[in-house]
Amino acid sequence: MSCRDRLKAKIGNIFNYFTRVMPEPATELHYKTPFELLVAVVLSAQCTDKRVNLITPALFDRFPDASSMAEAEPEQIYNYIRSCTYPNSKARYLSGISRSLVDRFSGELPESIADLESLPGVGRKTANVVASVLFGKEVMPVDTHVFRVSARLGLTRNAGSPEEAERQLISIIPPSMLPVAHHWLILHGRYTCKARRPLCDRCGITLWCDYFSSIEESG
Repeated sequence: MSCRDRLKAKIGNIFNYFTRVMPEPATELHYKTPFELLVAVVLSAQCTDKRVNLITPALFDRFPDASSMAEAEPEQIYNYIRSCTYPNSKARYLSGISRSLVDRFSGELPESIADLESLPGVGRKTANVVASVLFGKEVMPVDTHVFRVSARLGLTRNAGSPEEAERQLISIIPPSMLPVAHHWLILHGRYTCKARRPLCDRCGITLWCDYFSSIEESG
């Protein structure tokens, strides 16, 4: 069996497990509209979803759409998001995003990843998350969880950046599986394959995990 065939078999086994334990994975960010999701994803950069979900109800009550937020100054937005990471920068981004949406897209979120990335403060990962969750695009957003878990499992090899990890994952995961695989890897990393102390004793995919194999060999 070739290396690529073994990798495909590994992915099949891992995804079969995730299908059983997480049949309908989804983002843990709370939102009701496309605009709210974009705002929540921007706020979630280097911040927990739990913290974002505490912040956004009051924020969305005051600024329910791009038009209302576009009329606000960054300082006004800051008052609602001050407890998240980098609130000054994120307030400026949200102000710029809202104004750009109003000026260029009639206040609606564009479906194109390129258009999403053209918004102030919206990078590749954020654009991919929004495109995947809202529009079902076959993309692979790579955050710290996806980057770590895919490397530990051996789904990526020596990826030096999230972009390289994304390229490797897209090359081996069936396109139709990319949106759900993104959530599986995030949730597995958040609750089981943690950064400092992975809970290998509670993990159902150690049989196919390179990281666990290396621990077993060294122990």
